[in-house]
Amino acid sequence: MIYWEIFLAFFIPGIIGYGGGPATIPLIEHEVVHRYEWMATSEFAEVLAIGNSLPGPIATKMAGYIGFQEAGVLGAGIALFATIAPSLILMIILLSVLMKFKESPKVKLLSQIVRPTIAVLLGAMTYRFAETSVVDSGWAHSLFLVIISYWLIEKRKLHPAWVIGGSLIYGGIFLS
Repeated sequence: MIYWEIFLAFFIPGIIGYGGGPATIPLIEHEVVHRYEWMATSEFAEVLAIGNSLPGPIATKMAGYIGFQEAGVLGAGIALFATIAPSLILMIILLSVLMKFKESPKVKLLSQIVRPTIAVLLGAMTYRFAETSVVDSGWAHSLFLVIISYWLIEKRKLHPAWVIGGSLIYGGIFLS
């Protein structure tokens, strides 16, 4: 029964507060504190503070913690799944509709419009990241990381996750 309650406690806020973020926090608080009484308001505030201090979506971090507190690893997994399930279900439905009409001229036009827009947004983001990197780390470190990353990914075919991990280690050693 606890697993079903954990699922509902995080699935319902995910549906009502679609899109996540701060809008779901009061909904999760209502379920966790008032409905199921798994923790006091002060404990929930501490979990929220911890979730806010870590990178990534707040709701998933809170779900993992609360699910683990109530029902161990399986509870954490169920809470995490329940948090992402509404978005996942909606994406599957929307993608199936999109795939059904992929030969439609309107869908093809949409794709033609979206691709360059995404390219421009990624380019702008890359520029801002590069600018921040040069300001925070200096042009020499930034240029070194760009060149070595390009070489490792394009020439050596190393997975980007390894390059990111190596860059974090490099930053920890040489930029701290």
